[in-house]
Amino acid sequence: MGEIVLAAKCTHVPTMLMSEQDGPLKGKRQAAIDGHLEIARRARALGADTAVICDTHWLVNAGFHINANARFQGLFTSNEFPQFIRDMPFAYDGNPALGDAIAAAACDMGVHTLAHHLDSLPLEYGTLVPMHFMSREHEMRVISVAAWCTVHDHQESRMVGAAIRQAVEASDSKVLLVASGSLSHRIWPNRDYAANNGTFTISSEFNRQVDLRVLDLWQRGEHATFLKMLPEYAAHCSGEGAMHDTAMLYGALGWDEYGGKCEVVSEYFPSSGTGQANVVFPL
Repeated sequence: MGEIVLAAKCTHVPTMLMSEQDGPLKGKRQAAIDGHLEIARRARALGADTAVICDTHWLVNAGFHINANARFQGLFTSNEFPQFIRDMPFAYDGNPALGDAIAAAACDMGVHTLAHHLDSLPLEYGTLVPMHFMSREHEMRVISVAAWCTVHDHQESRMVGAAIRQAVEASDSKVLLVASGSLSHRIWPNRDYAANNGTFTISSEFNRQVDLRVLDLWQRGEHATFLKMLPEYAAHCSGEGAMHDTAMLYGALGWDEYGGKCEVVSEYFPSSGTGQANVVFPL
């Protein structure tokens, strides 16, 4: 019988890659990188063989979608930030059977979901950046779930999360579940970026204060309170991908019945106007 052995909310900021390159950002995101490595070490210790990543950089407009290909390999350049992420090599095995099972379980719950096996369907960097670092500590198969959902609601994403859990428990896989996305996500306007040292600052003090309150709620285990504010938090603080990754994560964990006290493994930091952290949701 399979199980979700570890769950986390993870940053995927491109400056993590630049932090390992010569230049003005060298070393500046080491804490975020260390958080990914620590999560991977814990996943390895718990026997995880597959990472299921809910990716807020995969935009979809109809249905929910899962990249369940058997193999992912190539070079990735971000069409959003080609100056930040370019020619990044990747090579990971997939877990098609589990990806298909997640889609089937979601459909059984009434949420139209498709799993795809297409060599031409790329992974997005919300999946590739965490795997770039986590694979250094532990090789895992990969399933990517689209979590930039433009015409969907959080209750549907909650059901997708529940389907992830149901499918995993009916399988023989041990899974690391990652919600890959920021907290608040209002990127600095282009004309204001340089003047505000945008790489290292938040674009809204209101967003920062709400982010810190959210982290406090998570660490206290007050998840029912957080879920009451999730729709407004996502809207008013420009949650990345409308925070469908987070709704999926909570759906897999039991929604408002989840009571784990979270652990912040990479302290909160601003990046390009947004709020970021790595947080473990204990099981």
